[in-house]
Amino acid sequence: MLSSSDFASASWELVVRVDHPNEEEQKDITLRVSGDLHIGGVMLKLVEQINIAQDWSDFALWWEQKHCWLLKTHWTLDKCGVQADAKLVFTPQHKMLRLRLPNMKTVRLRVSFSTVVFRAVSDICRALNIRRAEELSLLKPSGEYFKKKKKKDKNNKEPIIEDILNLEGSPTISGPSVSPGLYSKTMTPTYDPINGTPASSTMTWFSDSPLAEQNCSILAFSQPPQSPEALADMYQSRSLADKAKLNSGWLDSSRSLMEQGIQEDEQLLLRFKYYTFFDLNPKYDAVRINQLYEQARWAILLEEIDCTEEEMLIFAALQYHISKLSLSTEIQDFTNESEVDEVEAALSNLEVTLEGGKADNTLEDITDIPKLADNLRLFRPKKLILKAFKQYWFVFKDTSIAYFKNKELEQGEPVEKLNLRGCEVVPDVNVAGRKFGIKLLIPVADGMNEVYLRCDHESQYAQWMAACILASKGKTMADSSYQPEVLNILSFLKMKNRNSAPQVASGLENMDMNPECFVSPRCAKKHKSKQLAACILEAHQNVAQMPLVEAKLRFIQAWQSLPEFGLTYYLVRFKGSKKDDILGISYNRLIRIDAATGIPITTWRFTNMKQWNVNWEIRQVAIEFDQNVSIAFTCLSADCKVVHEYIGGYIFLSTRSKDQNETLDEDLFHKLTGGQEAI
Repeated sequence: MLSSSDFASASWELVVRVDHPNEEEQKDITLRVSGDLHIGGVMLKLVEQINIAQDWSDFALWWEQKHCWLLKTHWTLDKCGVQADAKLVFTPQHKMLRLRLPNMKTVRLRVSFSTVVFRAVSDICRALNIRRAEELSLLKPSGEYFKKKKKKDKNNKEPIIEDILNLEGSPTISGPSVSPGLYSKTMTPTYDPINGTPASSTMTWFSDSPLAEQNCSILAFSQPPQSPEALADMYQSRSLADKAKLNSGWLDSSRSLMEQGIQEDEQLLLRFKYYTFFDLNPKYDAVRINQLYEQARWAILLEEIDCTEEEMLIFAALQYHISKLSLSTEIQDFTNESEVDEVEAALSNLEVTLEGGKADNTLEDITDIPKLADNLRLFRPKKLILKAFKQYWFVFKDTSIAYFKNKELEQGEPVEKLNLRGCEVVPDVNVAGRKFGIKLLIPVADGMNEVYLRCDHESQYAQWMAACILASKGKTMADSSYQPEVLNILSFLKMKNRNSAPQVASGLENMDMNPECFVSPRCAKKHKSKQLAACILEAHQNVAQMPLVEAKLRFIQAWQSLPEFGLTYYLVRFKGSKKDDILGISYNRLIRIDAATGIPITTWRFTNMKQWNVNWEIRQVAIEFDQNVSIAFTCLSADCKVVHEYIGGYIFLSTRSKDQNETLDEDLFHKLTGGQEAI
């Protein structure tokens, strides 16, 4: 008979499958182990028994049944819970992955399958020269996404799916290998700030980037426009519910790729997930700006976001302009003389300020909050009443609008005072028809109050629209962003104003454009090709002098100005409700939307949020706001963890500031997004 001490020290057989990349078949190796042997010891025994001289440092043990990595090499088998029936695989932590970028280009590179997705995306972005990796993530699309592409490729002579940029040679490296000052504000610019061309003196600003060995401009320049046939094949008319299904595939940032069932050489989408683009700088962000532009471009072309026909033509004109500049050889000729170190730029700005060249008086902004006062027209939609606007005297101060019957009654009681903090501001503009309207959706206890304001001209509209946008965020016109917002709105209106453009040269038959490439298929069907081309060329006159990067940034700004910009949709069921609703998540608010009509029901601002949590047992998200407002919902189109991560992610990104040396508190991100879900 064996004593108890003999039982404790008894050994047993453990079968480990070795995933050797150089051999077609995986081999099973049997080891004699005991419970007090640590994981590192198991791997040492494995390597000795395999008896092949190679670098095994990237290999680790993967536990198939538990779906987890055994990365704590000092833990014993007993502590990990590994017994004789465990199915372990000795496999490389870094594996090949194919990523479809926003510009529809596919890159193939080696990625860590053992680190959390948040860190893996950071490594991927470092390899691709994309700053601010926290704004991006990986999306696993539905099975039909790539099948649809392959069907189309069979009909085409040149298959798009095979156009892969292979970065296999240089794996992404995890961990704190990059110094905190990597993106410091004093770094030398590596892209021409005018046209965004990569500088030859410093091939890339990451010495370990795989792109250093190839032409690093390949991701910084936009792709040639797709043919109308390819666009038509990709286009799908989508309801809000369809859009909600698309957003179900975001990977969990707090778990590894392997833990989420991602296979080696699988294809995923790398996309900007969070629509808060911090510190966009043409000097360093050629790739980032181009990929952002491409994501915006495809969102417009495939109608993933709605816009008016007038706006569609502006986007088409900018695309046409960018396409022409990207194909031009002139932009390749550049010198490094245009590059100015940021310290020198800051010193020259300081010099101008000291000499009195800049008259920004911050103290005046603090002590004197500006106000707007003017005659505007107002309309409140009611059932069975025709749309009739009535003129009032409006006064905008702080974050509120008060209106009176006339100017003389301004000192008395207003007809009504509207508090715009937390409201939805939607442009209602048709420049050609001289219509400059502002639609306000103001949250009240039982839903949203709808108010329409009508301005007389562009200048008035820009001032009041900018004030409304800032007030919705809780800011006044004293904020430094007010004047830039006014100028941005005026600039966008000018692009829309075709009357201000010089006459388009005749002879459209000589033009070098295919107009259907630059608008959505639905828009293209409404117009004849020549008519569409004439409209695009007419709109192009307002942007014809723009440099390449400025045109891309203007496209991104125009995209950001659309009412639906930055909204990610999910199908949910609110507690106490008998029907499904759409939940829209933006960078600063949540919107409850009627699934049948698409009309917003109510809005909740993150600034009013006190706390939120998830009941993981019933998969319910509960949120508490100020004034004893609380909501709870279950998510139907995705796991509640996806929605929870979106909310936490936006709150995390709101903590960023330019004072930080671009180092992120990853622990804080996981605290805000990871939840307490039991595995």
